[in-house]
Amino acid sequence: MGDACLACHADPGLTMTLPGGATMSVGMDAAAFAKSIHGDKLTCRACHRGIEGFPHPPRTETSRREYSLANYEACKTCHFDNYTRTLDSMHHRVLAEGNENAPVCTDCHGAHDVVDLRGKGVAISRTCASCHQEVYASYAQSVHGKAITEGNADVPDCTDCHGAHQMVDPRTRQFHEDSPDLCATCHTDAEVMGRYGISTNVLKSYLQDFHGVTVSFYKKRTPEDATVKAVCTDCHGIHDIRATDDPESSVIRANLVQTCRKCHPDATEAFPAAWLSHYEPSPTRAPMVYWVKVFYRIFVPLIVGGLVLHIGLDLGRLLVNRLRRKRG
Repeated sequence: MGDACLACHADPGLTMTLPGGATMSVGMDAAAFAKSIHGDKLTCRACHRGIEGFPHPPRTETSRREYSLANYEACKTCHFDNYTRTLDSMHHRVLAEGNENAPVCTDCHGAHDVVDLRGKGVAISRTCASCHQEVYASYAQSVHGKAITEGNADVPDCTDCHGAHQMVDPRTRQFHEDSPDLCATCHTDAEVMGRYGISTNVLKSYLQDFHGVTVSFYKKRTPEDATVKAVCTDCHGIHDIRATDDPESSVIRANLVQTCRKCHPDATEAFPAAWLSHYEPSPTRAPMVYWVKVFYRIFVPLIVGGLVLHIGLDLGRLLVNRLRRKRG
């Protein structure tokens, strides 16, 4: 940072009046910048290009927001890869449609007090909350949000599910149908799930049941056709996911029928009993299903093996008979 710049801009009360009459602060906290990730790497002119002396060139922006939108692209000089990813994001699409409140680099990372957010899930989620307050309020009460507030790095923050720069529209059918793979990123990790006693079999069991088989079929055979079959978020929730033993959980037995009725309005109280959840059948859990599976694992090989043996013996007898006729 140049001392010449700080001669004026270290004054927190320094302001600038834009052509439209709006006044904005141009003072900065030098100590905050020094502690930032850019503090020992960049000078003022690295971002504020075209300003060589005083008086500075006149500004044409009419508001503080217009000023931010006109200058945030300075970030692409160093962060071109991430900048280009934002061009395909939901945020940039909204911005291109004329919504000036859509976030740009400096809205999420800050301007002078930029910090490294990697591994800082609470800070990331609270940054998103500045625009998505209702979503964050729901997330904060979820099993993920409560854990991340306690400093648990195993649970997902906003960017783990939505991405950091190339955020896609989560309301699309594609995002909806891909959500099992997204959830599986964590829920098939044996090391992480082992710390909480959670089964890693959830994706496998889902893909083997009616819902998972149907979604997989549509994705592979006719991806252009919509399907209303349930994915993880339809049953467990999106931002408001609760622990499976939480009284407010949508998948706890007392609430499960109401969850099923979102797709099956005529479902009776006994309807959820037909679902095995994400558990493998065992002698103690769904014993009838377990023993039927055991029976068929024995019965089918015996039948096939017996059939092969029968055919083999029959062919052997035919061969013996033919050889006898030739000798006779």
